[in-house]
Amino acid sequence: MSTYDLPSQADGKEIPYGVYDLTDNSAWVSVGIDHDTSVFAVATIEKWWQKIGKEKYPGARRILLLIIITADGGGSNGHRPWLWKYELARLAKATGLHITVCHYPPGTSKWNKIEHRLFSRITHNWRVSLIANTTTTIGLTVRCELDPNLYPTKIKLTDQQKESIPLTRHEFHGEWNYTTEPLLE
Repeated sequence: MSTYDLPSQADGKEIPYGVYDLTDNSAWVSVGIDHDTSVFAVATIEKWWQKIGKEKYPGARRILLLIIITADGGGSNGHRPWLWKYELARLAKATGLHITVCHYPPGTSKWNKIEHRLFSRITHNWRVSLIANTTTTIGLTVRCELDPNLYPTKIKLTDQQKESIPLTRHEFHGEWNYTTEPLLE
């Protein structure tokens, strides 16, 4: 059984997804209660942009996401799921940003800053109000919010939706490194 700040959600499950900003040692964490899906992952990035990013980087035209992939190369933000790429293109359209993604290859977690600098700290503070108060002596600050939205699983994109994703694969390992522009209509 998991616990939350809100008694009505005490029997739920917690799914943390975070955005860690290397430039100032700060983070945004959304704690979902439904499923770890590509839509939830991108919703967290969008929430970070709306609450923190656009004010912190007002002239930004692009953002770089360093995505950590588990050993099997899967997950909601893996390099294979089309829904992840589609949702990123939707976010690019909503924000006007070009979003560059660089996936860490399997077996490289020792370079994973979000795991070492953020999630290793917040695992001691699983309640939402406590995650938001996570700090370190070297200045980590964390903002956190419960995401009560439902994120259905098994969403399949049509071939037309896949083809509409404006994805530019980079020359070096284009399967792991790519840029998406605003979604084409």
